[in-house]
Amino acid sequence: MAHSKKIEILPPAEEPEEMPLPSDPKAVFLGGLFFLALLAAAYVAREVIMPLTFAVVLALLLQPALRLLERLRLPRTLAALLLIFALLGTIVGLGTAVSGPARSWAGKLPEGIPRLQEKLSFVREPVNTLQRFLQQVENFGGTESKNTAESAQGPTFLTRLFTGTRNFASGFFTTVLFLFFLLVSGDIFLQRFVEILPRFSSKRQVVEIDQQIERDISAYLVTITIMNAAVGIAVAMAMWLTGVGDPVLWGTVAFLLNYVPILGPVLGVLIFLLAGLLTHDVLWQALLPAGLYLGIHLIEGETVTPMLVAKRFTLNPVLVIISLVFWFWLWGVPGAILSFPMLAIAKIVCDRVKSLAAFGHFLEG
Repeated sequence: MAHSKKIEILPPAEEPEEMPLPSDPKAVFLGGLFFLALLAAAYVAREVIMPLTFAVVLALLLQPALRLLERLRLPRTLAALLLIFALLGTIVGLGTAVSGPARSWAGKLPEGIPRLQEKLSFVREPVNTLQRFLQQVENFGGTESKNTAESAQGPTFLTRLFTGTRNFASGFFTTVLFLFFLLVSGDIFLQRFVEILPRFSSKRQVVEIDQQIERDISAYLVTITIMNAAVGIAVAMAMWLTGVGDPVLWGTVAFLLNYVPILGPVLGVLIFLLAGLLTHDVLWQALLPAGLYLGIHLIEGETVTPMLVAKRFTLNPVLVIISLVFWFWLWGVPGAILSFPMLAIAKIVCDRVKSLAAFGHFLEG
């Protein structure tokens, strides 16, 4: 009888959790100002904040390997150094392996452009029509002289496109430095933050948020890295079978591009289309590398990876696109790579903080 009474007082499992909306206009206004100030700081101080953010994400990626090395009785500092040297060795090794083939392909471009123009003659007229239309729009807006001056200075669009990437490359040493100290310090920031919180419930909430972020983001990054490596191997084999050659180069390109949602695969299709056109004279053979790459990406990106990560992340796809475009505009290609992890971290924090639960529900897919 006592046991049945205990069951009766439990709340029903189907009862929905309350998601309170902020009712104080001042709190909403101040929160909006804080968010705008945070974005402004991320833009102005991007040369520091972007490497730090990348180091935090890399630390989450390397956390499982760090814990494994600690279980093997290695000191934390030595384990962190080993992981960083392994990361740097992988980057240097891949760079050395692909630098020669990339240089030879770059040398093929000048002599291959006439062949490309001949093969793509059927799209020349639509492209010319589009260019004329865009020129008329620019002239209508009174920007002809400005665009003429910009065209004399060089390809400004490509310059803007890779500005964030170039800035990130220049801050690579800063990223490695941040990463080392983040791995060595461990949970020291979490411990200090928990110590200053007044209530035990707040302490427990912060620890739960930190553990879930580390568990989910680390699992996501490891899964994505493994899947990207599988995509790189499959693309390398496809390029070798289709006669394009240099499988290490194309596998590395596919591996890196797969970290950038949407924009990466689109750019990959264009790159492999160009490689096929420069390699083969027959049109269907020239289109085959890009077709195989697109098929591999669809199998991985639309079937395998969603099944593996859907249990941990169900984000609103529209907000994923908005986040991707926004961070690409703010930080370039590194921002596009970091957009999904940052959105996922925001979702985890909002789900655990009661006052932000409504926003977390809005982020859910």
